Amino acid sequence: MRALALRARNFPARGPSGNSVDTQTRHALKQDKFVTATQSGLEWLESNRSGVLRWTVATVVVVALLVAGIVIWHQRSQAADQMLSQAMDIYATPLATPGEPTPPGQKTYATAADRAAAAYPLFEQAANQYNWLNAGKMARYFAGIAAVDLGKTTQAESELKQAADSGSGSVAALAKLALANLYAQDGNTSQAVTLFQELIAHPTTSVPKSAAQLQLAQMYENTDPSQAKQIYAQIEDQDKGTDAAQIAQQKLGKLK
Repeated sequence: MRALALRARNFPARGPSGNSVDTQTRHALKQDKFVTATQSGLEWLESNRSGVLRWTVATVVVVALLVAGIVIWHQRSQAADQMLSQAMDIYATPLATPGEPTPPGQKTYATAADRAAAAYPLFEQAANQYNWLNAGKMARYFAGIAAVDLGKTTQAESELKQAADSGSGSVAALAKLALANLYAQDGNTSQAVTLFQELIAHPTTSVPKSAAQLQLAQMYENTDPSQAKQIYAQIEDQDKGTDAAQIAQQKLGKLK
C-alpha cells in the first residue's frame, strides 16, 4: 500500500486521452487568458473608437504626404536635371573655326559670347526654379560663367556670389574660384586674394589646395613675382610627382 501511495504521489493522474490533468488545466487557463485579453482589447477599442480612428486617419495622411513628397521631389529633380543637361549641351557646342567649313549636321557658334547668350537663359531658368536642388545650384554657377563670357561683369559677380553661398561644397568652391579670378581680372586684388586663401585653407574635391595655389601664384606673376615664385616652390615641394608640381616647376623656370 505504501508503494502504491508513493507511485500515486509521484505520477499525476491522466485524463482519457493520456494527457495529465495538470497539462489540460494549464491549456484551459491559457485559453481563458487569451479570451479575457481579447475581450478587454475589444472593450478598449469600443470605448476609444473615436481616438483610434483619429490616430489611424492621421497616420494614413502622414504616409500619403510623405509618398506625395517623394514623388514630387523625384519629378522636380528629373525636370531640373533635364533642363541643366539641355543648357550644358548648348554650352558645350563647339565654336566655328574661321576659314574652315563646318561639318554637315554639326551645330556651331561663331563666338563664345554667342554660345553663352544661347545657354544663359536656360541656366538662369533652372537656377531660379530649382535652386534647392543640386542641379539648380550647378545651373547658378554656370549662369555666372556664361555671364563672364558675355562680358556682363556685374551680373556674373551676382550669379557667382549666389552659387558660392549655395551651401553645396563642390559647387560653392568652383564659384569662389571663378569669382576670385573675376576679381583678379578686374584688378580687385585684395578680394581675389581673400577668396584664394579661403580655398587654400579649405580645399574640396572640386578645387584642391594646389589648384587654388596655382591660380593665386598666376595672379601674382604680374603684380608680385617674388610671391609667385614662393607659392610655385611650395607647390613643387608639397605635390611632388603630380601635374600641379610639374606646372609649378615650369612656371619657376620662366620666372627665373
